[in-house]
Amino acid sequence: MNKLLVITFFLAISNFVFSQESLKIVWLEKYEWKLLSNQENDNVHVIEIIPGKEEAENWTMLGQMMSIKGTSNLPIDKAKDLMFEQTKATSPKATLTVIEKNEEVEYPWILFKIENPNFTGDKKPESQLWYIRRGKTSLYVNFIAKKKKKLNDEFVEEWSKVFKESEIIELSEENEKEENKN
Repeated sequence: MNKLLVITFFLAISNFVFSQESLKIVWLEKYEWKLLSNQENDNVHVIEIIPGKEEAENWTMLGQMMSIKGTSNLPIDKAKDLMFEQTKATSPKATLTVIEKNEEVEYPWILFKIENPNFTGDKKPESQLWYIRRGKTSLYVNFIAKKKKKLNDEFVEEWSKVFKESEIIELSEENEKEENKN
């Protein structure tokens, strides 16, 4: 089973019991992703990935997928504001730019970037392109981060396409059986 399927599999199975839905993101294969962490409790499931050739201590790019279970009524703008407030607590010079959003679809979403020149007590920059999508029973909060002060237009365009092509998938017992075969 390739790494892409493993990431989708972990997220899908973790949400199966609770919500019978998952957000499917097809992460760019050229990075040969590897799992950095996979943590779950009753409320949240977080998966972090880095390119296969990088090490946890010195990553230059990091992907994160978070499923907040039972949170389906939070407005996406409020979710965006919460993520930015959390960042501002440790990076007062961070800036937020909304790229696009669509609240007129079955599963509303927002795409934005937070650019951080540094953090309190740490001069290293880190900027993220965020994608938040509301499902029927969960809120999906995802980002791709770079160790840069700013995200260049090509990066934003490439990853915006990846996120916007994601989809909420309904899981069934047949889907679970198929995933378990792999």
